[in-house]
Amino acid sequence: MKIDPVEIIRQFYDPDSTLFAILVEHSTKVAAKSLEIAKGVAHLNPDMDFIEKAAMLHDIGIFKTRSPKIGCAGKYPYVCHGYLGRELLDGLGLPRAFGLVSERHTGAGITLENIIEANLPLPHRDMVPVILEEKIICCADKFYSKSPKEADKVMTRKKIEKRLANLNPGHAKRFSAWADEFNL
Repeated sequence: MKIDPVEIIRQFYDPDSTLFAILVEHSTKVAAKSLEIAKGVAHLNPDMDFIEKAAMLHDIGIFKTRSPKIGCAGKYPYVCHGYLGRELLDGLGLPRAFGLVSERHTGAGITLENIIEANLPLPHRDMVPVILEEKIICCADKFYSKSPKEADKVMTRKKIEKRLANLNPGHAKRFSAWADEFNL
């Protein structure tokens, strides 16, 4: 199956829209960072082609959410974009792994316990990266914001850990473990 991520994105986004530009720019940065991380752990045999394509598609569900600062006017809270993206990708008949990257990249993964404790509007299941490629993409994503005010900045590991710790200490701990594993 030939997978062209930008063509897939065009199925859901107007290519002339600001949101399309924001998504493709962010995803391109995440894909490049993911490949950089993967090269650093080549001894673990990461699937480079999958990483590049899945990183481009990881945020495909954002248009279904509300996030005015990046131009999203959907009906769902932003935290839902991962599982909504999985539904879109699964609906296209892509291999299941693509949808799982989308679902599991939010924060540093969201556990069932997180969902229940915070009463998050998410399906009740663990949404934490499992395979190497998911962890790499999830890590890489944290270095870049989609916010136009921060689009040109690359986050530091320390700043990422601080932001994640404010969200949930478990997220920061997971990210730190992956960052150590990937020598970031």
